[in-house]
Amino acid sequence: MGRFVQWAAVTAAAALLAAGCSGGSSGDGGGEKRSGSARPTATGAKALPASLTAQKLDWERCKATADSSAPGSDWQCATLKVPLDWSRPGGDTIDLALIRSRARGGDRIGSLLFNFGGPGASGIAGLPGYAATVSLLRERYDLVSWDPRGVGASEGVRCRGDRQTQAAEAVDATPDTPAEERAYLKDATDFARGCEKDAGRLLAHVSTTDTARDMDLMRQVLGDTELHYFGISYGTELGGVYAHLFPENVGRLVLDAVVDPSADAVAHRENQARGFQRALDNYLTATGQDPEKGTRRITNLLDRIDAEPLDTYSGRKLTQVLAFTGIVWPLYREDSWPSLTSALDTAEQGDGSELLALADEYNERDPSGRYGLLPQAQRVISCLDDKQRPTLAQAKRLLPEFERISPVFGPFLGWDAAGWCHDWPVPGQYETPEVSAPGAAPVLVIGNTGDPATPYEGARRMADELGKGVGVELTWKGEGHGAYGNGSDCVDSTVNAYLLKGTVPKDGKVCARRR
Repeated sequence: MGRFVQWAAVTAAAALLAAGCSGGSSGDGGGEKRSGSARPTATGAKALPASLTAQKLDWERCKATADSSAPGSDWQCATLKVPLDWSRPGGDTIDLALIRSRARGGDRIGSLLFNFGGPGASGIAGLPGYAATVSLLRERYDLVSWDPRGVGASEGVRCRGDRQTQAAEAVDATPDTPAEERAYLKDATDFARGCEKDAGRLLAHVSTTDTARDMDLMRQVLGDTELHYFGISYGTELGGVYAHLFPENVGRLVLDAVVDPSADAVAHRENQARGFQRALDNYLTATGQDPEKGTRRITNLLDRIDAEPLDTYSGRKLTQVLAFTGIVWPLYREDSWPSLTSALDTAEQGDGSELLALADEYNERDPSGRYGLLPQAQRVISCLDDKQRPTLAQAKRLLPEFERISPVFGPFLGWDAAGWCHDWPVPGQYETPEVSAPGAAPVLVIGNTGDPATPYEGARRMADELGKGVGVELTWKGEGHGAYGNGSDCVDSTVNAYLLKGTVPKDGKVCARRR
């Protein structure tokens, strides 16, 4: 199943869909209109050849892709060349697909880059659908996003085909026997080998650090002195890594739905077990159920499905891992809670169709049986990032603690610690990402107290690790994954004032839930 850090607004359900000003903590900020004079790369980095820094982007009308239809006429697409290997910037290059919509107003600040998380979410597919949410920002910023390396139109990696992906849904993700354990690890090995075969040399160069360096080259080629950025979910980790590498280039950075930078691979899964259990408890309470009894009801249902998968109207079977995924997905958005209630009720009556439909949304499976590549790219990128890779024996020793944290989500995330990067062909890069950014302008860090996938506590840890005077925390007492555009006028106005005027809120500001 993997780690649940993708951003709900830009996956298959997309149709729904850091720093303050460099001049100080309030006001318009003297640097907001500066553009065209790119700053150098981070201290100690190899000088980049002019073939990269002086390239001109050939913007043209966007075309339809395999993942999305063509957006409207106000969207333009281009290709940026970046080094395959950032330790050899003069060597081979790869192409990154970019998309933008020009600022509509006359008082342009610059470019505002968006990363929608995953890791592995397509910015090409996601930004046009998100534009209505950020319509006010569109007045003064060019909205820009891209498919990060290894994603979609930017040398996207396909580790297995649709039939193999569907077959893998029958593999028990919480194995109960030695035979099931062997099948679980074999599936992980097969996935890794497929990635290696498809990606080749690229597999070792799709890390978060690689993408952060791509962002700074993007900044230069776009003609911006500072990087203005909006990162969501995993995009917050990417933004923190960028701030660490290029503190002198930080403009206005918003980090929403924050990944805890102090958590290693195991602690991250523990955080998510807590976050999803908390969200489930909130859902159960809101629907008039006792959280303890409701949790027991769901674990009993999952146990029954593990023993005998449910029939569905499509003819496919609802396996335990698909049922689990179908429970996870509605917790990303509070307005999806009614669909969870209905799906659980029908599953208890022996019909797995509604839970299967929810799982298919998360897995980006369309009615024809074609799967999106975000879940595959997520694994490819995170396995290159993560140095910590527990063995099967180590993961089994962790299971009691995971189950204590969450009877529903703990077992899956505990086993996932062993399976996610099992037998991966390239080594991981770090235990935890380095995000300290001394000297950077203020970065706005937003935590949502009800966030299931990136629990609220991570926002404070990100703010602290960015450093004193850099990380500025904004709290929203809400539900769902992310805060901006999620129904809080307080959050939206605070973010808009920061991005449009450079007004940095007081660290620790709290936006109450609107009843």
